[in-house]
Amino acid sequence: MSDRTNEPLFTAHEHALERENLCPQCGAALVMKHGKRGPFLGCASYPACDYIKPLHHNDGHIVKHLATPCPDCGEELVLRQGRYGMFIGCSAYPVCQHIESPERKAQATQLGCPDCGKGHLVERKSRYGKVFYACDQYPSCRFAVNLKPVAGVCQQCAYPLLVEKKLASGVRLQCADRRCHAYQDAVSQAPEHGETGEPDIG
Repeated sequence: MSDRTNEPLFTAHEHALERENLCPQCGAALVMKHGKRGPFLGCASYPACDYIKPLHHNDGHIVKHLATPCPDCGEELVLRQGRYGMFIGCSAYPVCQHIESPERKAQATQLGCPDCGKGHLVERKSRYGKVFYACDQYPSCRFAVNLKPVAGVCQQCAYPLLVEKKLASGVRLQCADRRCHAYQDAVSQAPEHGETGEPDIG
């Protein structure tokens, strides 16, 4: 049997790929991030290291045709699988350089944040795909709830926000304050002034 103890553990090509996935400024790993102009590669040590690298279309192959027109040129958008994750690009590349994140944009609820009183709650999705609702003033305000928020005031503590809680018996409203979480009683509409609520037999 030949002696292989002196053979390199990794090939030069494998070492080159390893270096390509590391930040050239500090040596930390490069991770895929999403900005206003689409996905890009950034250093995992941010904010200590601010290295970024644009993500180009040729970094991934086409996974799916989306049958959606490109907002820049009108050609079809395609979903691509890159080395650092999924991204959406124009099928007319390199003529068109449009690129965007496949993540759904935050949906505003028009409900004011009960914590800071300045922002509004928006629908977001965690890295695990779960929907939650958070203040759009993040990171200055870190208020968030996992259940769908509903306009209303808690009957017990007067907290200015309720959430929908799905139970076996149906959907009930619950106080959004973690210190309370009281279920809300159904309130019947009171009769208008001058009405008795009895049928008119006259």
